[in-house]
Amino acid sequence: MDALYALDEIRLNFSSSNLHTLNVAIAFVMFGVALEIKFDHFKKLILNPKSAFLGVFSQFLLLPFLTFLLTLALHDYLTPTMALGMILVSACPGGNISNFISSLAKGNVALSVSLTAIATIGAIFFTPLNFAFWGKLTINFYSAVDPDMLVRPLEIDAYQMFQTVSIILGIPLISGILINNKFPNFTAKVVKPIKQFSIVLFAAIVIIALVKNFEYFKIAIGYIFLIVLVHNALALGSGYFLGYIGRRPIIDRKTIAIETGIQNSGLALVLIFNPKIFPPELELGGMAVIAAWWGIWHIIAGLLLAGYWSKFSFGLSKAKTVTN
Repeated sequence: MDALYALDEIRLNFSSSNLHTLNVAIAFVMFGVALEIKFDHFKKLILNPKSAFLGVFSQFLLLPFLTFLLTLALHDYLTPTMALGMILVSACPGGNISNFISSLAKGNVALSVSLTAIATIGAIFFTPLNFAFWGKLTINFYSAVDPDMLVRPLEIDAYQMFQTVSIILGIPLISGILINNKFPNFTAKVVKPIKQFSIVLFAAIVIIALVKNFEYFKIAIGYIFLIVLVHNALALGSGYFLGYIGRRPIIDRKTIAIETGIQNSGLALVLIFNPKIFPPELELGGMAVIAAWWGIWHIIAGLLLAGYWSKFSFGLSKAKTVTN
């Protein structure tokens, strides 16, 4: 357990200028996502809401609850801040590449884009609310298990988190949707390069941060690899299972699974490194490395799953053709 607590003492090389750059990158990524959102997406959901409802339920209600249960089950292998890192990731909206992964997996891309829109808007309220609620329960549980476990009390500033999420997600989302619907011809020309550049920009920032903190990463990976693997598998599996028991078609099940399992861990990092939300004197290394490795692993897992589902879907289509 002492080795685990050593993770909390890690001070990542992440300056205020790095945080500002990451904020801009996340906002730009969300602007690129919003450029693909049309008012028609919301109309379609009103006409056929069941899959959308299950997707939102899976992401903002089921996943945080299951994550909380997972932190209880793994409490012997987690520090409180590592558990909070898992809670924070589960409280974030879907990641910016979820639409791309859904497309590769032969999922319902229209549903994916619609869920991204709803999740991004909903995250302005649900991310601070979920983290404050489940985070407090997590801290209370860990404090009860071992009263000496937390060196300092960890106060969660839900208002400051709400303010940060509103600025980073709300402004680019509204701007992108308005531009898309006001100037569709212009948007059609710029949306692809903007999305590609935003993803490359975000990936470059993550890679640079990883290189600057590689020594810490080597220390941490042995502890967090399996934790993030299990957590991500829980997210993907619960989303798919919810679609299954909701009797949704397989393309919708895939999309719900992907939207639940591809989380915006970049937003989690922005929140973790915001000194107004989490004071610098708190030792949150475990929280940061969980969110950082999530940002890498969910892409790997998403691509692997999409590749499998793509081949599986092709096999089904081919079988149907032969049968017919």
